[in-house]
Amino acid sequence: MEVRSEGIQVRSDKLPAPVIPRTRLQVWFVRVCSSILLWTFLVQLVAFGKLWHPPFISNITNRISQVTGIPLSLHVEQSIQSTPLLPTRNYSSNGYLRVSCNGGLNQMRAAICDMVTVARLLNLTLVVPELDKTSFWADPSNFDDIFNVKHFIDSLRDEVRIVRRLPKKFNRKYGFLPFAMPPVSWSNEKYYLEQILPLIKKHRVLHFNKTDTRLANNGIPVYLQKLRCRVNFQALKFSPQIETLGYKLIRLLQEKGPFVVLHLRYEMDMLAFSGCTHGCTKEEADELKQMRYAFPWWREKEILSDQRRSQGLCPLTPEEAALTLQALGFNKETQIYIAAGEIYGSERRLATLREAFPMIVKKEALLSPEELKLFRNHSSQMAALDFMVSVASNTFVPTYDGNMARVVEGHRRYLGFKRTITLDRKKLVELVDMHQNGTLSWDDFAAAVRLAHEKRQGQPMQRRAIPDKPKEEDYFYANPHECFCEGMNCNDSLSHNNSSKVI
Repeated sequence: MEVRSEGIQVRSDKLPAPVIPRTRLQVWFVRVCSSILLWTFLVQLVAFGKLWHPPFISNITNRISQVTGIPLSLHVEQSIQSTPLLPTRNYSSNGYLRVSCNGGLNQMRAAICDMVTVARLLNLTLVVPELDKTSFWADPSNFDDIFNVKHFIDSLRDEVRIVRRLPKKFNRKYGFLPFAMPPVSWSNEKYYLEQILPLIKKHRVLHFNKTDTRLANNGIPVYLQKLRCRVNFQALKFSPQIETLGYKLIRLLQEKGPFVVLHLRYEMDMLAFSGCTHGCTKEEADELKQMRYAFPWWREKEILSDQRRSQGLCPLTPEEAALTLQALGFNKETQIYIAAGEIYGSERRLATLREAFPMIVKKEALLSPEELKLFRNHSSQMAALDFMVSVASNTFVPTYDGNMARVVEGHRRYLGFKRTITLDRKKLVELVDMHQNGTLSWDDFAAAVRLAHEKRQGQPMQRRAIPDKPKEEDYFYANPHECFCEGMNCNDSLSHNNSSKVI
């Protein structure tokens, strides 16, 4: 049957629908959506593999990292960034806490963690911390030059209110004078609640002009200890420019296989401060002494170097470090990254170490001068690069138990008790001297060194507490054992012996 209408012939049987070709925009849209879905799946798989480590998941995630050329930790960081913000904690602020951190990068890092914890305890609004620019290193870096300030504020919003600056009404040019003081070192919650909180309520703004070791290692509620860890391990991300270069360093090292980081603290400032001149010429020893006298805050002026060395209070020399690493089983094929500034005595003092370990590298050899240009004369930013590499290494060996050594040790414990060899320097110098004067053969020397460090490789252990002697007890950030277990009571999962017995 046919129907005619105004001269147009129309068939009554059903005609097939016309095929409409896809436009380029539609094809592009489908491809983009598919890519996003695929990458989302891969990122989540990598994050899952990082949190749970059966062999097949680990192999898959490592392969993804190799294919994409992006370090595994970077995948996880990106997945963390994409998570929604936690709800803001609602509380009535008792005032503002302004802090000026003192010391080097890792001393300031620990202090920031402590100050966030104090602000949480006292229900304060924390102003983004100010970093030390007047210490020996004279680094002009601000907080946001080193750390990702937005992530710092956002990731802690459910615990502490953090602002970038004080309100104008509390500005000096408006006549407001904040109350400034250094809190008492190694103080517990009672001190801050009973002595500091009334001062803040009275003055509205309190400025802590020194922040190093102002919170006790022990005797702090577990929820506050866990907050210290959360700030340290999650909130304090380095700035994008530092992370980009740090991950490149790690990738370059990993491409050549496993690597050891030797934190060789044989730098001019450390030798002058400690008074350790073993192996130095007379001219060098005099130079170090003059430097010590030039800085008024280095109170101890006359130091007996040999006595201090015999007590284990000196950083190992490059020559002593070479013997120690060889005794521990490392050989010429071992890739060693030196995390340090300029070694005192330069290449002359590194000759023995390089002869024993030809595959020694530093960041200056792995990166171009152009890549490091922005970091020059910024010691804290350079230290941040070394920190990233140290945390990522297969083995970390510090030659002195300074702030970086201890903070890295704690970070590696948190990441699954990664191998960190904390050297018994008192025992080592005794063994080195015996070997060098011929009273101890190489085989006996090596056996004694390995035995002395069998239980000093970052195994799980309870932090040692010494009542009324906080300087002598184990440092919280070297072993924050409260953060390694679930629940509020961690004693069941660690050694009950409080004398650093390894389990």
